[in-house]
Amino acid sequence: MTGPLTVHDAERAELPGPYGPIAALSTRGAGKATALLVPGYTGSKEDFAPLLDDIAADGFRAVAIDLPGQFESPGPDDESAYLPAALGQVVAATVEHLATEGKPVLLLGHSYGGLVARAAVLAGAGVAGLTLMDTGPSALPEGPRRTALSLGEPLLRKQGIEAAYGVREQMNERFPSWTALPAELKAFYRHRFVSSSPAGLLGMADGLRYEPDLVEALRARNVPSLVVAGEGDDAWSVAAQQDMAARLNAPFALVPHAAHSPNIENPKGLLGVLLPAWRSWL
Repeated sequence: MTGPLTVHDAERAELPGPYGPIAALSTRGAGKATALLVPGYTGSKEDFAPLLDDIAADGFRAVAIDLPGQFESPGPDDESAYLPAALGQVVAATVEHLATEGKPVLLLGHSYGGLVARAAVLAGAGVAGLTLMDTGPSALPEGPRRTALSLGEPLLRKQGIEAAYGVREQMNERFPSWTALPAELKAFYRHRFVSSSPAGLLGMADGLRYEPDLVEALRARNVPSLVVAGEGDDAWSVAAQQDMAARLNAPFALVPHAAHSPNIENPKGLLGVLLPAWRSWL
């Protein structure tokens, strides 16, 4: 099964964090560099499961994390602690911790995790390269995903996380791709969502709706960068991501047969883009 329940050889680990341990999946061995993988909104470290063994086989150590408030990483009740700038400080500290092992750190952020990874670099994270995957230059544009955030907020505040997921699940049942999922994968998605911090979901939703354009500030950091997107991404448009890459003076790559999550939809195609770029940065 390709997806969050993909079998892999990475080990469950914990990294130091400001609100408690940061839950991680870490491949064995030091590697020539560490790839720190940051998930998106409602995501988790398991989203990178299809990539972990192949990243390790190419000589890198892969470390995928749950951000504070996501799944198995505790977080505070303060919604503002989950905005990109605040979480960027946490990721920058994680980069610093991993760098003490003496190897370069490469940072990848997916979707909301891309906004957080960008904020980490702006906060001074000493990375050897930055990959922005299916993320944009600023807040989500108008569309179904942004509308869903606005509709979900009052439900989450008034009725709680279980009710919010119930409505989400009802909406998912309209799509054949969801109904075709194995029962154990549906159960995982539900468990992950209701295990997350309500404040975290609300704070990240605000980040997705209101994050400003910080592309020029990121370019000024002169960090080697790569922008990559699934060819059918329905969050930020492919054109917007391509324009972001041009403004960063960074290469842009499309992953075929993928939409918003190439790490799950076409992991081999994604790795064919990532690994050569990462090797070139070293």
